[in-house]
Amino acid sequence: MHLLVKAVNKSAKWASNTSIQSMRIRILTLLVAASIGQTFATDWPQWGGPRRDHVSDEQGLLQEWPAGGPKRVWLNDTVGIGYSGFAVVGSKLYTMGARDKAERVIAINVNDGKELWAAEIGAVLSNGWGDGPRGTPTVSDDQVFGLGGQGTLVALSAKDGKVLWKKRMGELGGGIPQWGYTESVLVDGENVYCTPGGSKGAIAALDRKTGNVIWQSPGFTDGAQYASIRPAEINGTQQLLQLTQTHIVGLKKNDGKVLWKSDFPGGGAAAVIPSLVVHGNFVYATAGYGSGCKLVQVTKDNKAEDIYENKVMKNHHGGVVLIGDYIYGHADPGWVCQDFKTGKQVWSSRDFGKGAVTAAGNRLYCLEEKSGTVVLAEASPSGWKEHGRFKLEAQSKQRSSRGAIWTHPVIANGKLYLRDQELLSCYNVSAN
Repeated sequence: MHLLVKAVNKSAKWASNTSIQSMRIRILTLLVAASIGQTFATDWPQWGGPRRDHVSDEQGLLQEWPAGGPKRVWLNDTVGIGYSGFAVVGSKLYTMGARDKAERVIAINVNDGKELWAAEIGAVLSNGWGDGPRGTPTVSDDQVFGLGGQGTLVALSAKDGKVLWKKRMGELGGGIPQWGYTESVLVDGENVYCTPGGSKGAIAALDRKTGNVIWQSPGFTDGAQYASIRPAEINGTQQLLQLTQTHIVGLKKNDGKVLWKSDFPGGGAAAVIPSLVVHGNFVYATAGYGSGCKLVQVTKDNKAEDIYENKVMKNHHGGVVLIGDYIYGHADPGWVCQDFKTGKQVWSSRDFGKGAVTAAGNRLYCLEEKSGTVVLAEASPSGWKEHGRFKLEAQSKQRSSRGAIWTHPVIANGKLYLRDQELLSCYNVSAN
């Protein structure tokens, strides 16, 4: 094991701290699990998990759910109003919610669901589709970062929630989007990256210890939408990728300069929300409101060449996942499997309603936004095949009549986490 760790460390010298950590987790999990057949659990430290791709590397999860679904371990009914997701590191879960007239970052003990601490972000975002924060906290080492609905970014001590600094997106030239700031900020190395949007620079790099501005993107001044930044290494260059209503863009990580840019057909959309999918030097984008999807290939001289653009995938905000050579997600009006390389539809199914998706192994964890039904489905180009379903027991009476169950499912350390507003539920999905 010691030699394996040294080999991984040596091969990862080029990568950022976050990338190194993600690669170590993935390589060690897969190689060691294969060699000794042991079950491995993994943390989920930020939006979309270690790689921000909504795919878990967990081993030893249930491949079939019993009738009625997996067992609920605990329920916390005091995390407040909002659609914030979860970051899970070790024995702590972090989320955000609005209660007592303020938005807050909240830490929960994953063993019993009890609150450990709460820290105030700022004023509550008021919105007809539901008040409160939308983003997911990001955990890095001994710090937690959360962006509130009105655009206040707070840095906290992971140990006790002590406020280390705050920065408003308005200070960076940003204006609050129609449905509030929903971004889950990226922490990589010594910097925090966020998308205030606007003429000062759409993307900003802040010092993680002080909140001071390192740079704002020269040459990229689109307004903020609702997607979160994806880090990537493309053609040997560390990049920050982001999606707006009109562009897919790649910025140089160390100074924010535009490396490449591609037009995106979301200009007429009310919102552009899903995160980008990255595979090698290919970048895939999708959005709802008829925008459709697009795949670009970034060449070695930083030109973004269109591979395809079509309406096979029109994902509103439930996200998509790449498993093998296929994209899976809800595309109005049904669930779709799409060939990543060609853009062609492989299959479509209306056996389950619109909602969010997360994946582990060859299983999709799909959450229907209206009913709260959860399905364990097979990630296969052969067609839609279920391996169990249940209905989320704890559903909020405080949810806006225009809202739905929009918080994405999270799998971490053998547990499945689901949320409907102030109600946070934990289910045991471990096979052991």
